[in-house]
Amino acid sequence: MANPWLLLLIAGVLEVGWAIGLKYTQGFSKPLPSVLTIIAMIASFYFLAQALKTIPVGTGYAVWTGIGAVGTAILGIALFAESTALPRLLCIGLIVAGIAGLKFTSSV
Repeated sequence: MANPWLLLLIAGVLEVGWAIGLKYTQGFSKPLPSVLTIIAMIASFYFLAQALKTIPVGTGYAVWTGIGAVGTAILGIALFAESTALPRLLCIGLIVAGIAGLKFTSSV
């Protein structure tokens, strides 16, 4: 089996892809972005499911959503000129710290 943490990372990156993709689907009214977003969703869930064969579900789900939240927030700043206010950036940093903490305290 592939490294479950690598699978979880792939799942998280795909989550970022589909979260950002939702913006481009315009409510699933645009066919190509909609299809690509749905493919990314399915792939993200597949890799998450594979990772959860080994990683505890609470840890895996928290890390997956954390990667998605941080990645989506960063791309929101880069692509959509979302806020870079210090409190917001500090909160994103706290999510990163939480992800790292869960990884480093995991027995897997």
